Amino acid sequence: MLLFGGSFDPVHHGHLIVSRHVAEHLGVDRVVLIPSHQPPHKAGVALTSVEHRLAMCRLAVQDDTLFEVNDWEARQTGPNYTLTTVSHFRDMFGAGVALHWLIGMDSLAELPTWYRADELVEACTIVTAARPGHEPPSVDHLLTRFSAAQARRLLAQVVGGPRIDIASTEIRSRVRAGRSVRYLVPESVRAYIEAHALYAGT
Repeated sequence: MLLFGGSFDPVHHGHLIVSRHVAEHLGVDRVVLIPSHQPPHKAGVALTSVEHRLAMCRLAVQDDTLFEVNDWEARQTGPNYTLTTVSHFRDMFGAGVALHWLIGMDSLAELPTWYRADELVEACTIVTAARPGHEPPSVDHLLTRFSAAQARRLLAQVVGGPRIDIASTEIRSRVRAGRSVRYLVPESVRAYIEAHALYAGT
């Protein structure tokens, strides 16, 4: 199982293409999108309501059996840590299910600062997707928080593949400027953004 958390504000084709590629690389048959209520690293950042973000995720994957959307983090109050979410899924599915957590290359460099990060890398397999403009951090950088074995494992789980240069910030900026976001997001998501006048004034 591949768990993919984030703000998804909004979900876009980059999220979907990359997570499908990683799932195929790993040989897993389920990708779980987990929109967060308030990511700890975005404390103080005004996000679109989690109800809208959940709705857009559900629309984006409604006809794809590989994906599902989980609202557990969305229902938590205040910042929620990845370790807490992984522990929740471990309790749900038991020790026999392999849990993978997908991050981008930019997040791998920041991973040493995450909450109880050394415990997190033991609780699941962190898988990192390549991103344009980002290179893997050095072993020395990871050793500031992780053991040598953990650092090697993290770097061994970097997955190459499609480097889709789409960002949610770009999509929000284009909507604000009155420019099209067609082909950047699924058509159902584009229609939802338009119908609910999302991002127009942000």
